[in-house]
Amino acid sequence: MFLLSLATATPEPVFSQTDCFALIENSEWFASCSRPAQQLLEKVMHGNSGIEQRHYACADLPSLFTRDAQQLNEYYEQEATRLASQALENSLTKAGIDASELDALFLCTCTGYLCPGVSSHVAETLGLRQDAYLCDLVGLGCGAAIPTLRAAHNYLAAHPQAKVAVIAVEICSAAFFVNNDPGVLISLCLFGDGAAASLWTGEGAPDQWRAGHFTTTHRPEHREKIRFINDQGKLKNQLHRTVPQLAAAAVSDLYQLRSTDPDQVLAHSGGRDVIDALENVLPFTLDETRAVFARCGNMSSPAVLFALEQRLATPTSDKRYWLTAFGAGFAAHACELWRE
Repeated sequence: MFLLSLATATPEPVFSQTDCFALIENSEWFASCSRPAQQLLEKVMHGNSGIEQRHYACADLPSLFTRDAQQLNEYYEQEATRLASQALENSLTKAGIDASELDALFLCTCTGYLCPGVSSHVAETLGLRQDAYLCDLVGLGCGAAIPTLRAAHNYLAAHPQAKVAVIAVEICSAAFFVNNDPGVLISLCLFGDGAAASLWTGEGAPDQWRAGHFTTTHRPEHREKIRFINDQGKLKNQLHRTVPQLAAAAVSDLYQLRSTDPDQVLAHSGGRDVIDALENVLPFTLDETRAVFARCGNMSSPAVLFALEQRLATPTSDKRYWLTAFGAGFAAHACELWRE
């Protein structure tokens, strides 16, 4: 499938790590948590986390800690729709395409649940045709963007003249959960909100970027080390200290399945230690991945596409990229982009 455009979107409210810690430190929740928990938050947010700032759909971050499950879900429904629609509108403008020309919309997310899914709300907001095919992929975690591209690839194999949109959107702030668990606390220090939208068709020119050669690996024996669990109706991130090593091992295995050597690897960010672990097993420095992590934190599924957007905006003679993303499952995925 051939790339027509790629665009991203982040909410306007932006916070430095110092800003985030100041807001948390002055919250009622912070005063009630244990001293080791307080020290961990201060160490990560004031230390060399690799993050300079993060974007959130809510300007009043402390209020998220006191919202119940219903309020968080309503917040997610509103903001996921808004951010996904903004990203898609940006991509449509870039390609010079009207929303009514889209034949299908594939959308992935893991930070909230709606039925019908976010795609229904986006279709209504932007005016997609009533016969446009809508498909929501939920539950794939941080690695979801690449399987969603694969679903679009399969659709275009059957409908090569179609125009298809693929959106990855996460309102990670709707999944904020607070207690003294180190994995929960680390999550508070890493995640931000964002969305990426790309447009594709099944037919294109030789010099046009195209995607294919999808690979995947899933390792359910490690499922409990990185996943969402439900706690009193809220999403709670379960995060084990071995995740960087798990990610590196899985990505290394997938890299051996590549069809040829790429000019650059573009990866999901995960975290500072995750990026370090990936660079230890790949023959690349992940400059775009680090840059996205610095300015946006870990946005979950859209992150790898933010890295791709940055690389595509840089004048190069590149002909081939290898993309990888990973997360809940434990699962990892990869695909290749190339042009003649």
